[in-house]
Parts: sequence; C-alpha cells; structure tokens
Amino acid sequence: MKTTLSISALAVFASGAVFAQDIAQADNDWFVAGQTTIQEIIDRQANTNQAKNVILLVADGNGVGTNYAIRLFAGQQEGQLGEEHVLPYETSEYHSALVKTYNINAQTPDSAPTAGAMNTGVKQRFNLINLGGDAIHDDCSTVAGNELTTFAEIVTDMDKSVGVISTARLTHATPAGVYAKTANRNWEDSVPEGCTAQVDIASQLVNAMEAGIVDFAMGGGGRYFMPEGASNGTISGRRADGVDLVAKATDMGVQFASDTASFDALTMDAPVLALFNDSHMEYEADRADDDEPSLADMTAKAIEFLSQNENGYYLEIEAGRVDHANHDGNAYRTLADGVAFAEAVAKADELTNDEDTLIIVTADHEHAIAFNGYCGRGSDITGLCYGVSKEGEMHSDEPNLAADGKPYTVIGYLNGAGSVLTEQEDGTYAGSRPDLTQEDATDMDYMQQSLIPMSSETHSGEDVAVYAKGPWAHLFDGTIEQNVIFHVMNHAVNAE
Repeated sequence: MKTTLSISALAVFASGAVFAQDIAQADNDWFVAGQTTIQEIIDRQANTNQAKNVILLVADGNGVGTNYAIRLFAGQQEGQLGEEHVLPYETSEYHSALVKTYNINAQTPDSAPTAGAMNTGVKQRFNLINLGGDAIHDDCSTVAGNELTTFAEIVTDMDKSVGVISTARLTHATPAGVYAKTANRNWEDSVPEGCTAQVDIASQLVNAMEAGIVDFAMGGGGRYFMPEGASNGTISGRRADGVDLVAKATDMGVQFASDTASFDALTMDAPVLALFNDSHMEYEADRADDDEPSLADMTAKAIEFLSQNENGYYLEIEAGRVDHANHDGNAYRTLADGVAFAEAVAKADELTNDEDTLIIVTADHEHAIAFNGYCGRGSDITGLCYGVSKEGEMHSDEPNLAADGKPYTVIGYLNGAGSVLTEQEDGTYAGSRPDLTQEDATDMDYMQQSLIPMSSETHSGEDVAVYAKGPWAHLFDGTIEQNVIFHVMNHAVNAE
C-alpha cells in the first residue's frame, strides 16, 4: 500500500523519527517537542571516562513531590504557567532514577543515615552517622569497631581535595555525613559523660581538616565551634567545654569567614572554614545579600578553590533549609530555597566539564507534603486551587470549593503545626477549616493547612529522584537503593 507523508511528517522523518502514515498532529508543538526529546536521548552517549571530580548536590527533603512544587514555583516566578518549566537538572542531558530512602530500622528515613548511605555505600541506622549496623543509637560503647570508611577518606587517599557546604549547620546530619562518625546525630558540640570513644561532630570536622581529609567547609552552625561568651566576627559561641575550634583551625593555617565581606576576602592559598550564622543560615526568602552569601555563591567559591588540585576533588553541596521549611509547613520558603538550590546546580554545571566531572543531584528523603486537585493550569503553587477553564490554558477565575463550601490550597501537608484540629479543654481535638483568601494563602508566612496535629511536620518514606551527568552517570537507571549512589561515585573515580 502506498503511503503519503505530509510536509510536517516529512520534517519529523528528517529529524530522525520515521512514521508510516500521515500524522495530523505532526506540526503540533507538543508533538514536535516530544520528538526532539527522544532524539536528544537517542543521541546521548554513555560517558565512560574516569571522573576527576564528583559533585553531590543534595536538597534536603526534596522528594518527587516537593521537587514538583519547586518546578512550578520557579516557572511561575519567571512568568510561566509553571507546569511547563524545566529545572536545570531535569533536561535530557541528565540520566535519572528513583531512589529508595529507608534506613536499616526505619520505614521513614532520617537525614543522618541517608547522608551516611550516600557517603559509605551501606544503609545505616536511624539517627546514626557512618556507623555499621551493629552500632546502637545513643550508645557510645558501640562506636569502636563499627566506623565506616567514607568517600571523603577514599578520595583523600587518591590525593583529591574534599569540600562540604550547606545552608544548614555544618554539624547537621547531611553535611556531617561527609566527615563524621557518631552514635547520635545530635552530639554536635558535646557527648555524654563517659563517652571516651566518641568525639563531638564539630570537633570531628576540625580534626578532619587537620588530617587533610576536608579542605573546604562552609555553612552555618558557628555556635558549636566556640566557647559560650566568645565571639568571632558575626559568630557567638555556646560550647560548654571552653574549647575554641575556630582558634584551633586558624592556628592550623585555616582561613575563617563569617559574613560576605570576609567571604569575598578569602584567598585560594589555604583551607577554608566559613560559618555564616550561629545556627542554620537564613532562608533564601529572608537572606540579606550583605550578611550571607547565596548557595550558588558558595558553590562557585568551593569549585574555584577545589579545582586547584590537579588530581580533582569531591564536593557535597546541601540545600538544608528546603527540609526545615517543610517541617514548618511553610510552602513559600520551601520553594524559594528549592529555587536557590536549582541555581546552585546550574552554577556547578556552568563551572565544570562534563568530560571529567560527575554531577549528581538528589535528595535524602521526602516529606508528608500533598497536592490537592482538580486545579487549572497556572494556579499559584503557593495559593488556592482554581478551577479548570473550558477554553484556553489558564485556570478559571473561581477557586474550587471543598464539601464545606470553602476554598483550599494547592499544597497541603498530612501533618504539622498547621493542623485544622486544635486541642480542646478536655484534651481532645476538634476543629474546622477557616475561610481562606488568595491573599492569605500566598503570603510568605502562611502555614499550609494540615490534618494530624504535630509541632513539626514529618518526613515520609516516599522515593526521591536522582539526576546525574558526566562520567558513568548512565549507571543511574530504574529504581535503586540509596547506598548505590556511593557505588556510582566510587566506580566513576576508579574507572580504568
């Protein structure tokens, strides 16, 4: 049978896709974009070079759902409807997979063992960092003999440099996964009396810098590095043991920074310890440019410094406050920090070469975030769910109403401080949803409605995604265990 192709279909044929029939939609923008995407994937070649550098970017708490919201938020900030937006790591250049995040003994994961899994190649126990499965939470006696070898230690033996940056405290779970080994993630500045086999996490960081394992460390958490009553730049200490770790570091020749002025003054000729806040760094929505650098700024500085090593480097970058805003039930700050993370990814990509640098973008876990329907295109991701319009693409002018006759937001949480249930005098819980306007819902300080009352919203056990480009990035495929991320990094730096 003779087949006739339309001009549009011939154009598709010329681009590499073959159709044995006339296709009416061949000139439709969605159709052409789909063909372009698969052609990009077909043309993608596996990179089997040895990785000189590895950059692991972790947006804490940025599971598939939270990432979806960040995508819409970023697009809407640029004047798009939002759904069509593509985050820097969502392009066809990146290979991807789903990641299972549970811990050895926890269906819903904690950030400490998830960070440990990515840095050691084995699953770990809830609230522990870089200790084997025989270690017990809060038990110092189980530390000895259960210490795991970290990726930072492995690449240090390969004469590579190591850096860690975070918008959270540097002693917090995810950044600590690079260098610390502890039976309790909360032992940031002290350990219980009698724990002779355990050192607090802040001390472990400075010890790692002294040992040449960590060369560049930048984030928050200054209060755990100096004695109570002491100060240095913008940082005030609160250590009860009187130890001044900042002084110890600077005595070792380490540069110290605590604000943007001292950040800008850093040179490339000595290791760096920068602490920009007593606790976590500010949320991106609240950050003042003259007080704290952005995550993208810190990323650029770290890569500039670490790239001086001709043998390469390992750099872990954490957007820690995506997680914290989720815990607060505050969608706006969650998404603003997510956009700042995307900008850091773009900066890392811009400053490196795909031929020798493996870039991995992922999260440690998801949250109990949820998305309501049925919302029309362009509904503000931080606001009310508007109806689907019969014509055009934009939503209708009327918000959807629930069975109680009240509008509802696109984003909600299953649990958290924004619960619609409040405690009564008799100790029981009851309540109803308040009336809500678009102005209320889109306010930066609005706390999303939730169901189960809790002081802090929880993590969830849902999968997260991993995106990667560079040497051996194609090993990310299907659905994997979280500890496999380490094995891809380790294979990439050792590939022959």
